[in-house]
Amino acid sequence: MVDLHRFPNANGGETRTVHVREVGPRDGFQNEPETIPTADKVRLINSLGRAGFKRIEVASFVRPDVIPQLSDGVQVLHAIDVPDDVARMVLVPNSRGLDNALDEREYFEEATLFVSASQTHNKRNINRTIEETMTDVSAMGKRILAEDLTFCSVIATSFGCPFEGRIEMDRVLDIAEQFAEAGATEIGFGDTTGMCNPAYASRFFAAAIERLPGVEITAHFHNTRGQGLANAYAALEAGCTSFESSFGELGGCPVPAGSTGNIATEDLVSMFHEMGVDTGLDLERIIEAAAEAQATLGRKLTSHSIVAGPVIWSPSV
Repeated sequence: MVDLHRFPNANGGETRTVHVREVGPRDGFQNEPETIPTADKVRLINSLGRAGFKRIEVASFVRPDVIPQLSDGVQVLHAIDVPDDVARMVLVPNSRGLDNALDEREYFEEATLFVSASQTHNKRNINRTIEETMTDVSAMGKRILAEDLTFCSVIATSFGCPFEGRIEMDRVLDIAEQFAEAGATEIGFGDTTGMCNPAYASRFFAAAIERLPGVEITAHFHNTRGQGLANAYAALEAGCTSFESSFGELGGCPVPAGSTGNIATEDLVSMFHEMGVDTGLDLERIIEAAAEAQATLGRKLTSHSIVAGPVIWSPSV
């Protein structure tokens, strides 16, 4: 491996630390037009597992006729070989999905429940109202915790909805409080169709951190309009230390069509490292995994770091 010399901490103080979860194997693969062979998924996840991630979202227990790209989730869970200290996460849409997930309990450590802050998006995405979804959350959360699993949650369209416009901050945080009351130890706020901006991200995450003490607050930005990294920086400066991203900038949102991918993990990590923010991740290995995904898909991905590579500073800098 090349010795990468980073800039000192941009603030001139102690090195800050953030946690980055890789969601490409679920959030990324589900938005691909074709189904990626199981063996390729396993190989790519194993590559990511060697990059230092402590948490990787690897599968979803949604109906296979709804998202056929993830219909091999159980096979993937059985076949991947990641280090013992890597927590494997699965996404669960409803009680039936949780039933199926718990049949495979030994193959994962974290389960995520989700809802959209937009009523219209929630109905189009999972054919339920917000109220119907949240009614199930308490019961599902108890079952997740009873299995000694980590209970995580995600609120999609937290910063805006293409159908309803801006979503009021209090509405989003009210839903977040419901998740916290149900036992969720982490709440992710998703910019599902890339409608956030840095100024609002700064205000939002400052408010979320203040309103939800003791809960891990996670930022999940998409790069639909090119503001993903700027939003991540704004969230960081507001006090957020937990982020989700997808290698190769894979992903997007199937509702509506045209919503492009998550911020690229390698671009996010590169930015943090150049700022002197520690991620505990091997940037070169993440870039290698993204380049491997690009070759597997047979098309150019939109990550900048695949093309440019990591910044390498001489020892004199």
